[in-house]
Amino acid sequence: MTTPNDRATGVSLDPDEVLLVRHSAERLQRDFAGTFNAETIERFIVESQDRLTAQATISMWLPVLVERLTRDRLRALARLDNSHPTKPAVLFLCVHNAGRSQIAAGWMRHLAGDRVDVFSGGTTPAASSNADVVAAMAAVGIDISTEYPMPWTDEVVRTVDVIVSMGCGDACPILPGKQYQDWDIPSPTGRSADDLAGIRDDIRTRVEALIASLGILA
Repeated sequence: MTTPNDRATGVSLDPDEVLLVRHSAERLQRDFAGTFNAETIERFIVESQDRLTAQATISMWLPVLVERLTRDRLRALARLDNSHPTKPAVLFLCVHNAGRSQIAAGWMRHLAGDRVDVFSGGTTPAASSNADVVAAMAAVGIDISTEYPMPWTDEVVRTVDVIVSMGCGDACPILPGKQYQDWDIPSPTGRSADDLAGIRDDIRTRVEALIASLGILA
């Protein structure tokens, strides 16, 4: 398949990273077999690579980020191709996708399980998640340590039923026909452990109310 080394992306991967990207492609092709062909998956991988390498905050985990972003885009595209999705989808957005939106997505996955398709993203994704936020969620038994800040994508915005924004203002996408909620929640950056716990628990309450509004019992 095409890799960043084959394209003028401005970023060259070392041989180990190229191998990781190829393994990601193989995993995605297995997971989406019967839904998307190999050519479509490879095209989405290359597009995701291009988008992520263009970000100033690119981190050392590029192959992992490429796979995560591609997987989310393919999940969203599969929903768009299905005229009658069997479950609702929610997108949580904040500026950096490193704190509030990660907390909300973590709670939604924990409380709703596979009854809701969950996405999160940022208008300007950070290089990594907020370590204090990861610790605050771990304190209530929710592991978000393997989540990474991601940009929102058109496919995801188009497929979700509800878009929840937290602090991204006019930078958040607006699309007719979507349900929008704007949660006034302070940034967790630089907060004390007690303040973080309060933010975490406030978001849980809001997620529980959202789950109820979707007709799903938490």
